Amino acid sequence: MKPYWVLLIMPLLSGCFPVVATGVGAGALMASDRRTSGAYVEDESIEIKAQNRISAEFKDEAHVNVMSYNRSVLLTGEAPSKATRDRVAQIARSIENVRALSNEVAVMEKSSLGSRSNDVLITAKIRGQYLNSKEVPGNAVKVVTERGDVYLLGIVSHKEADAAAQIASTTGGVRKVVKLFEYND
Repeated sequence: MKPYWVLLIMPLLSGCFPVVATGVGAGALMASDRRTSGAYVEDESIEIKAQNRISAEFKDEAHVNVMSYNRSVLLTGEAPSKATRDRVAQIARSIENVRALSNEVAVMEKSSLGSRSNDVLITAKIRGQYLNSKEVPGNAVKVVTERGDVYLLGIVSHKEADAAAQIASTTGGVRKVVKLFEYND
Protein backbone atom coordinates (compact mmCIF):
# COMPACT_ATOMS: atom_id res chain seq x y z
CA MET A 1 0.00 0.00 0.00
CA LYS A 2 1.31 3.46 -0.88
CA PRO A 3 1.97 5.94 1.98
CA TYR A 4 -0.26 8.62 0.43
CA TRP A 5 -3.37 6.77 1.68
CA VAL A 6 -2.82 8.62 4.97
CA LEU A 7 -3.55 11.91 3.20
CA LEU A 8 -6.89 10.56 2.04
CA ILE A 9 -8.10 9.78 5.54
CA MET A 10 -6.66 12.89 7.27
CA PRO A 11 -9.92 14.90 6.94
CA LEU A 12 -11.71 12.10 8.77
CA LEU A 13 -9.14 12.18 11.57
CA SER A 14 -8.83 15.95 12.03
CA GLY A 15 -9.62 15.67 15.75
CA CYS A 16 -6.87 13.08 16.12
CA PHE A 17 -4.19 15.10 14.34
CA PRO A 18 -2.61 16.63 17.49
CA VAL A 19 -2.35 13.16 19.01
CA VAL A 20 -0.81 11.72 15.86
CA ALA A 21 1.58 14.67 15.51
CA THR A 22 2.66 14.34 19.15
CA GLY A 23 3.21 10.62 18.70
CA VAL A 24 5.26 11.19 15.57
CA GLY A 25 7.34 13.86 17.34
CA ALA A 26 8.01 11.61 20.34
CA GLY A 27 8.85 8.74 17.99
CA ALA A 28 11.36 10.93 16.13
CA LEU A 29 13.00 11.96 19.40
CA MET A 30 13.21 8.36 20.56
CA ALA A 31 14.70 7.24 17.24
CA SER A 32 17.59 9.69 17.56
CA ASP A 33 18.13 9.12 21.30
CA ARG A 34 20.87 6.79 22.53
CA ARG A 35 18.65 5.30 25.23
CA THR A 36 16.51 2.30 24.43
CA SER A 37 12.86 3.15 23.78
CA GLY A 38 12.03 1.41 27.06
CA ALA A 39 14.49 3.58 28.99
CA TYR A 40 13.15 6.71 27.26
CA VAL A 41 9.58 5.89 28.31
CA GLU A 42 10.72 4.90 31.81
CA ASP A 43 12.54 8.23 32.20
CA GLU A 44 9.38 10.11 31.25
CA SER A 45 7.42 8.08 33.80
CA ILE A 46 10.01 8.68 36.54
CA GLU A 47 9.94 12.44 35.90
CA ILE A 48 6.15 12.65 36.01
CA LYS A 49 5.77 10.49 39.12
CA ALA A 50 8.51 12.29 41.04
CA GLN A 51 7.32 15.77 40.03
CA ASN A 52 3.72 14.95 40.98
CA ARG A 53 4.67 13.48 44.37
CA ILE A 54 7.01 16.36 45.21
CA SER A 55 4.42 18.95 44.14
CA ALA A 56 1.67 17.21 46.12
CA GLU A 57 3.73 17.26 49.30
CA PHE A 58 5.35 20.68 49.02
CA LYS A 59 2.97 22.64 46.76
CA ASP A 60 4.49 26.14 46.43
CA GLU A 61 6.91 25.70 49.34
CA ALA A 62 9.76 24.50 47.10
CA HIS A 63 10.76 24.85 43.44
CA VAL A 64 12.07 21.49 42.25
CA ASN A 65 12.80 20.25 38.73
CA VAL A 66 13.15 16.53 38.01
CA MET A 67 15.16 15.24 35.06
CA SER A 68 15.71 11.55 34.42
CA TYR A 69 18.15 10.13 31.88
CA ASN A 70 18.63 6.39 31.61
CA ARG A 71 17.03 6.06 35.07
CA SER A 72 19.54 8.46 36.67
CA VAL A 73 17.63 11.33 38.27
CA LEU A 74 18.83 14.92 38.58
CA LEU A 75 17.03 17.19 41.03
CA THR A 76 17.54 20.94 40.73
CA GLY A 77 15.82 23.98 42.18
CA GLU A 78 15.41 25.47 45.62
CA ALA A 79 14.07 24.26 48.96
CA PRO A 80 13.47 26.35 52.09
CA SER A 81 15.36 23.95 54.39
CA LYS A 82 17.75 21.02 54.43
CA ALA A 83 14.92 18.82 55.71
CA THR A 84 12.82 19.71 52.65
CA ARG A 85 15.80 19.12 50.35
CA ASP A 86 16.39 15.71 51.93
CA ARG A 87 12.70 14.78 51.75
CA VAL A 88 12.59 15.72 48.05
CA ALA A 89 15.50 13.33 47.44
CA GLN A 90 13.78 10.62 49.46
CA ILE A 91 10.63 10.98 47.34
CA ALA A 92 12.63 10.76 44.10
CA ARG A 93 14.57 7.70 45.32
CA SER A 94 11.31 5.94 46.16
CA ILE A 95 10.16 5.99 42.53
CA GLU A 96 10.37 2.53 40.98
CA ASN A 97 13.37 1.95 38.65
CA VAL A 98 15.45 4.95 39.79
CA ARG A 99 19.01 3.66 39.84
CA ALA A 100 20.98 6.83 40.69
CA LEU A 101 20.23 10.27 42.10
CA SER A 102 22.04 13.62 41.97
CA ASN A 103 20.46 16.07 44.39
CA GLU A 104 21.45 19.58 43.33
CA VAL A 105 18.54 21.31 45.08
CA ALA A 106 19.87 24.40 46.88
CA VAL A 107 18.68 25.43 50.33
CA MET A 108 17.55 28.98 49.62
CA GLU A 109 14.56 31.08 48.59
CA LYS A 110 12.86 30.11 45.34
CA SER A 111 14.48 31.60 42.25
CA SER A 112 12.78 34.48 40.48
CA LEU A 113 10.97 34.28 37.17
CA GLY A 114 13.79 36.38 35.70
CA SER A 115 16.40 33.89 36.86
CA ARG A 116 14.42 30.97 35.44
CA SER A 117 13.95 32.79 32.14
CA ASN A 118 17.68 33.41 31.96
CA ASP A 119 18.28 29.69 32.55
CA VAL A 120 15.94 28.82 29.68
CA LEU A 121 17.86 31.22 27.43
CA ILE A 122 21.23 29.70 28.42
CA THR A 123 19.91 26.19 27.74
CA ALA A 124 18.59 27.27 24.33
CA LYS A 125 21.94 28.87 23.40
CA ILE A 126 23.85 25.73 24.37
CA ARG A 127 21.41 23.45 22.50
CA GLY A 128 21.76 25.67 19.43
CA GLN A 129 25.53 25.43 19.58
CA TYR A 130 25.30 21.64 19.87
CA LEU A 131 23.16 21.51 16.74
CA ASN A 132 25.87 23.47 14.88
CA SER A 133 28.66 21.29 16.27
CA LYS A 134 30.19 18.31 14.51
CA GLU A 135 31.61 17.00 17.82
CA VAL A 136 28.35 16.84 19.81
CA PRO A 137 25.49 14.73 18.42
CA GLY A 138 22.31 16.83 18.61
CA ASN A 139 20.08 14.57 20.70
CA ALA A 140 22.80 12.79 22.69
CA VAL A 141 23.08 15.44 25.40
CA LYS A 142 20.34 16.78 27.67
CA VAL A 143 21.01 20.24 29.07
CA VAL A 144 19.55 21.51 32.34
CA THR A 145 20.36 25.00 33.63
CA GLU A 146 19.62 26.19 37.16
CA ARG A 147 20.80 29.59 38.42
CA GLY A 148 23.47 29.64 35.70
CA ASP A 149 24.82 26.19 36.58
CA VAL A 150 24.62 23.82 33.60
CA TYR A 151 24.12 20.08 34.06
CA LEU A 152 24.85 17.79 31.12
CA LEU A 153 23.35 14.30 30.91
CA GLY A 154 23.57 11.68 28.20
CA ILE A 155 25.25 8.58 26.88
CA VAL A 156 28.38 9.83 25.15
CA SER A 157 32.01 9.09 24.41
CA HIS A 158 34.68 10.89 26.45
CA LYS A 159 35.51 13.00 23.38
CA GLU A 160 31.84 14.03 22.97
CA ALA A 161 31.59 14.81 26.71
CA ASP A 162 34.64 17.05 26.59
CA ALA A 163 33.33 18.87 23.51
CA ALA A 164 29.87 19.32 25.08
CA ALA A 165 31.37 20.67 28.30
CA GLN A 166 33.69 23.01 26.40
CA ILE A 167 30.82 24.46 24.36
CA ALA A 168 28.64 24.88 27.46
CA SER A 169 31.42 26.48 29.52
CA THR A 170 32.08 29.15 26.88
CA THR A 171 28.40 30.15 26.62
CA GLY A 172 27.54 33.52 28.11
CA GLY A 173 25.88 33.42 31.54
CA VAL A 174 27.19 29.98 32.51
CA ARG A 175 28.66 29.88 36.02
CA LYS A 176 29.76 26.24 36.03
CA VAL A 177 29.28 23.00 34.09
CA VAL A 178 28.55 19.67 35.77
CA LYS A 179 28.98 16.50 33.70
CA LEU A 180 26.62 13.70 34.68
CA PHE A 181 27.32 11.52 31.65
CA GLU A 182 27.37 7.80 31.10
CA TYR A 183 30.25 6.85 28.84
CA ASN A 184 29.92 4.44 25.95
CA ASP A 185 33.62 4.04 25.12
